[in-house]
Amino acid sequence: MKRVIVITGANNGIGLAMTHSLLEMGERVAALDLSLENLAQRHANPSMELGASLLPFRCDVTDPQQIQTVLDEVVHQQGGIDVLINNACLALFIPFEERSLDDIRREFEVNYFGYLNMIRAVLPVMKKQGHGVIHNFSSGVGFTGIPGMTGYTSTKGAIESLTRTLALEYASQGIIFNVMHPPLTRTQSSSGLGVPPEMMADPEVVGRRLAKQVGKVVPVLTPDLGNGIQLWVTYHFRVQMGKLLAMMTERAKMQSKSESGA
Repeated sequence: MKRVIVITGANNGIGLAMTHSLLEMGERVAALDLSLENLAQRHANPSMELGASLLPFRCDVTDPQQIQTVLDEVVHQQGGIDVLINNACLALFIPFEERSLDDIRREFEVNYFGYLNMIRAVLPVMKKQGHGVIHNFSSGVGFTGIPGMTGYTSTKGAIESLTRTLALEYASQGIIFNVMHPPLTRTQSSSGLGVPPEMMADPEVVGRRLAKQVGKVVPVLTPDLGNGIQLWVTYHFRVQMGKLLAMMTERAKMQSKSESGA
């Protein structure tokens, strides 16, 4: 039986690739984002099987009323929600002393409170069903830190703790919480790192591999075994990995400046 899957940040990068892959797998997908231009072509012909299984919604995850309206419509059309994938993301690359508190608040509004808004709206549906899975996107930099990303790294550290807490709180009600960990990927949110694109993973490949993990109930989900091992090393050697990542990004930025003649 087809599952009903809600995914945020579905119009770009990993979220877009996951949406396409889930549709090809026969799932019913409610795709939420601030804009939907990349999803529009697939939805243009509802008579097609994939188009008919896609429910695109313009939705700001920082607006609880918008979220409630969208999820009410999903439940009305599909009868329930089996999986929520919190993937929406805002990442600002600003040195700490140059950023305002409002910059950090903006990142928390999307990356943390946006996830909370989605979870609070979907929980009554899943509790009534007696089952559900909620995947929260995280990042290794939530363990290691990285220069220039005070807000983003803090939100991902908070998501790790939130997910573990809710997993314990709702286990007896049949609702699973876990984290999805993609590798460093060529997306809009990573573009400011200065890392050469060839050193980052392809969002299409990452998204398709993560789509195959949707619904699984283990605490941490990665695209493949190799990424799982890398994440394990990052978690257990977070200080060393943070220093290495900082050195790599700084070197990449210096090389980029040198090549551009800056």
